Amino acid sequence: MNRFKASLAMIAFGIFTDCCAGVSTAQQPGWSPNIVATGIQREQIRATPIEQRPYRPLHFYGNTVRRIHYRGTPLPTLAEAVALPARIVIRR
Repeated sequence: MNRFKASLAMIAFGIFTDCCAGVSTAQQPGWSPNIVATGIQREQIRATPIEQRPYRPLHFYGNTVRRIHYRGTPLPTLAEAVALPARIVIRR
């Protein structure tokens, strides 16, 4: 039970820091809740240059390319690393 509470606390902290972190620029794309895009959304994503596509959970190559393009570093922020489990489990 304690591990469950700790996990919930980490997810809540990740969501809080992700919402409050002022790391991104106005031009940087946001996060898409879909890990696997289908249909029209998939076509739209493929027609968009990789630097302009939305960040997506578990898409390591594309997310890394976007981080390098917008921030100059391939490493995710602490807020992104902590919020990843929430993005996978919680659909917006």
